[in-house]
Amino acid sequence: MYLRRLGTVLSKATNAWIDDHAQSMGAALSYYTVFSIAPLLLIAISVAGLVFGRDAAQGAVVDQLQGLIGQNGAQAIQDLLKNVSKPSSGILATVTGVVVLVIGATSVFAELQDDLNRIWQVPTKQKVSSWWAFIRTRLLSIGMIFAMGFMLLVSLAASAAFDAFASWSTSALVGWEGFAHGVNFVVSFVLTTALFAMIYRFMPQATIEWRDVGIGALVTAFLFSIGKFLIGLYIGKSALASGFGAAGSLAVLLAWVYYSAQIFLFGAEFTWAYAHAFGSRQDTPAAAATPDLVEARPAVRFR
Repeated sequence: MYLRRLGTVLSKATNAWIDDHAQSMGAALSYYTVFSIAPLLLIAISVAGLVFGRDAAQGAVVDQLQGLIGQNGAQAIQDLLKNVSKPSSGILATVTGVVVLVIGATSVFAELQDDLNRIWQVPTKQKVSSWWAFIRTRLLSIGMIFAMGFMLLVSLAASAAFDAFASWSTSALVGWEGFAHGVNFVVSFVLTTALFAMIYRFMPQATIEWRDVGIGALVTAFLFSIGKFLIGLYIGKSALASGFGAAGSLAVLLAWVYYSAQIFLFGAEFTWAYAHAFGSRQDTPAAAATPDLVEARPAVRFR
């Protein structure tokens, strides 16, 4: 019975992913991400750099990106980071640069909020409007960025500890090096799940319980772990970079961001479907909660 309902959740999530035009949402999200990724990473690296140093934090991020999107994509992001982090001359230029940096870093979260509002079918009358909505979204986005910086800090600390343990265990304990790397993967997976859970919980302008987003974030992190391997394999084996010539690095980055966005959006749709099947909204038909929407999705019903 449970497996049947879970299969129905996957089916409903897939249908909702199609009905909400996730491909178009992913394209818009990719556009904002490309322009936001450099300032976003710069702030997160600065937070982690307070403990480990800026160079160490940036090096760890670039190494991770190189494993995900290859040499070309990682080099493109590294060049963006260098350009964004160039010091400005004069107080006015510095203040302007900081404002532009913050707005650029938070733009992607504003787009995320719009997408999640659409997925959760937030009625128009429930959406906060005007300047307060802008300020609220930006403040929430800044909080998310600092949370990313903290998670990067924890990840760096865990990686350093496990690398040291692995080096020691190579000579002292045979076979423990693989165990250390396995624990390192688990820590990374938990941090990724926590990040997805926070975004799913706090970004939409809807009341969502932690028990709803917990499973959804776990499924998304699992799909992301598989997807990043497949995306990296595709980018590495295809001639995507060479086919675009001088813009090859940007094409690789866009492709990786787009496919990652599709995984994220499907995870959000799964969270929505799970909440109506097993979570806090199982007694609330989806269509009944959206009287102001022109096109409301059919209610999720289970027999």
